[in-house]
Amino acid sequence: MTEIIHLPGIGNSGESHWQSRWESADPTIRRFNPASWDEPDLSDWIAALEQAVRAARRPPVLVAHSLACLLVAHWHEVSDLPIEGAILVAVPDPASPAFPSQAASFAEVPRKRFRFPSLIVASIDDPYGSLPSVETRAEQWGSELKVIGAAGHINGQSGLGDWPEGLAFLRNFAGRL
Repeated sequence: MTEIIHLPGIGNSGESHWQSRWESADPTIRRFNPASWDEPDLSDWIAALEQAVRAARRPPVLVAHSLACLLVAHWHEVSDLPIEGAILVAVPDPASPAFPSQAASFAEVPRKRFRFPSLIVASIDDPYGSLPSVETRAEQWGSELKVIGAAGHINGQSGLGDWPEGLAFLRNFAGRL
């Protein structure tokens, strides 16, 4: 069975967020644990991701949301630990005026093609990342891209509930690895 590690974005994922709901339904899903969710430090987040991947019994699938999508790109530059792949949901654009200033250390996003399969899931009305910026990231990173229509930032405020469509993306993606 695929081992899954959730990587929430800034502020962590609250109870209404699909990541938290998936974890409640499947206690085998683990969440990485940086020192600060609200004042993210890139080196701390990289270390927390490295620790989570090292603790996995087999190469995991990373499921990242928002700022953690940029984390995956930064981590990929400095780590050679194996993962099966990564799903990147709601990739933010650091050039957007909505990008949080406390996440400035993540802003210089690596453009290097990932050494693992990846899938980006995007919304056409994400206030943190325009579709053209997401398309550019997909091309740079060698990621497959799924656009799900108007779903905001694809978070708890998007009203997705358990987000069964996202879970189907995960199952399909993991089944192809």
